[in-house]
Amino acid sequence: MKVLILGVASVQLDAVLELKKMGCETYAIAMAKDGPAASEADHFEVINILDVESIVQFILDNQIDAVYSTGSDIAMPVACQISERLGLPHFVASQAAYICNHKNAMRATLTAACEGNIPYQVLDRIEAITVGFPAILKPSDAQGQRGIFLLHSQEEFESHFEQARQFSREGKVIVEQYIDGPEVSVNGYMVNGVLRFVVASDRDTWPEYTGLIHRHIVPGREFSRETEQQIKRVMEDACNRVGILNGPVYFQMKISEDKPYIIEMTPRLDGCHMWRILEMATGVNLMRLTFRHLLFNDVSELDAWDGSVRQMELVFWCQKPKTVMDRASLTLPDDALYHFYYYETGELIRPVNGRYDKIGYYIRAM
Repeated sequence: MKVLILGVASVQLDAVLELKKMGCETYAIAMAKDGPAASEADHFEVINILDVESIVQFILDNQIDAVYSTGSDIAMPVACQISERLGLPHFVASQAAYICNHKNAMRATLTAACEGNIPYQVLDRIEAITVGFPAILKPSDAQGQRGIFLLHSQEEFESHFEQARQFSREGKVIVEQYIDGPEVSVNGYMVNGVLRFVVASDRDTWPEYTGLIHRHIVPGREFSRETEQQIKRVMEDACNRVGILNGPVYFQMKISEDKPYIIEMTPRLDGCHMWRILEMATGVNLMRLTFRHLLFNDVSELDAWDGSVRQMELVFWCQKPKTVMDRASLTLPDDALYHFYYYETGELIRPVNGRYDKIGYYIRAM
């Protein structure tokens, strides 16, 4: 079985390594050979992951059986579009992937009937903010926590508008009502419209960098068991509204007065290696499940899970971009069960969110 992965970052490396364990022949493409998946894949080619025609020709030339990606909102609509066109296996229609990659389309598709939706405005120029303050300003179609600002006034919106819009491919921003409460990440897995696996985790962010993740804690401790059931209901409803009936799903939510609100949703594995901590905590390997389901329609990975979750944390090391990596300066706890560095000592940190970028992580029990 030949599988093409779009992108070569560390999160795509996870996919390449899991596919190789399954005996698959792996292919990877990106604009440059600048990520670890490029070296680990059996075959690498320099192709822009947004260049649909070149990717289609590459697939045909190499008789590739499936195209997919992990941790990338940009890649998912492309993978789905190409899979539809060539009759390759895929979980969701390209339209569903597009909706999740465009926050304005996501909010509109969920509608006010979705209990997890929140008031919003989509703008391509400076106008009066009507959702009230505080509010969150974001590019309408970017990923990686780029261009996000917490607003307290119309003046702040106007001062940050162009900064946020520059990260949007369509030149639009979305302003959403600010939800006061703890942030949670939720990893789930859909099978024929039913949410078969769901684990919510506390999402600690850096206080000086709005929205940028510092660590994940599973299972989440910032909400009640009743709220956990609401989270599952809201997620399953949202997935069915958007058209995510099968495959992995990842949500960012906020909990306010015991009610969950959707901040982000996407039909893919997250970009924070959560599948690894969740395998340690639950025994379910979401990466393996995803590819067994995609390639062989096998979801037996879920059968043994009894719903229990071991208490663990995944902690990111972060550093300002365009500074030099020094592994010796990072503190690795003695009880860490796993760790991974994105850079070698001496390498320059590439700008991703442009403020405080991930340079590695570790996992430990709590």
